[in-house]
Amino acid sequence: MSRDGSCEFEWADGTYRFRLSIGGIEELQEKTGCGPYFLLNRINSGSWMVGDLRETIRIGLIGGGKTPAEAMSLVKRYVDDRPLLESLAPARAILMAKLAGAPDGEKPGKHRAARAKTDQPNSQTDGSPLPLTTEPAQS
Repeated sequence: MSRDGSCEFEWADGTYRFRLSIGGIEELQEKTGCGPYFLLNRINSGSWMVGDLRETIRIGLIGGGKTPAEAMSLVKRYVDDRPLLESLAPARAILMAKLAGAPDGEKPGKHRAARAKTDQPNSQTDGSPLPLTTEPAQS
């Protein structure tokens, strides 16, 4: 597991490192009006807003080592100017890395593929929260 909550994966035009620091989480809360777990649930449920995806990726890039100007440039090019659904899995992976940790080298989408292969159920019968994945929910 990544102890610092960072993750690295292919996104946009290359491989990028993302990390949400505590300061980054606080900024994300200000920008989205909610805490990180609520934001993750909003993304998973499909009730996200554009800023949820955009700000998670932007702040994650800054925490991963990009300057604010570099992060904004990448977000404008690869979030604002692309289909928004392309930003769901990266935003989810960035939040999950901070909330639950991320195994080194894991790519977005790997959890769902592994779960599908083992035919694990998608719901819990004991009332506990559903497992969180790194792929958009299917409609």
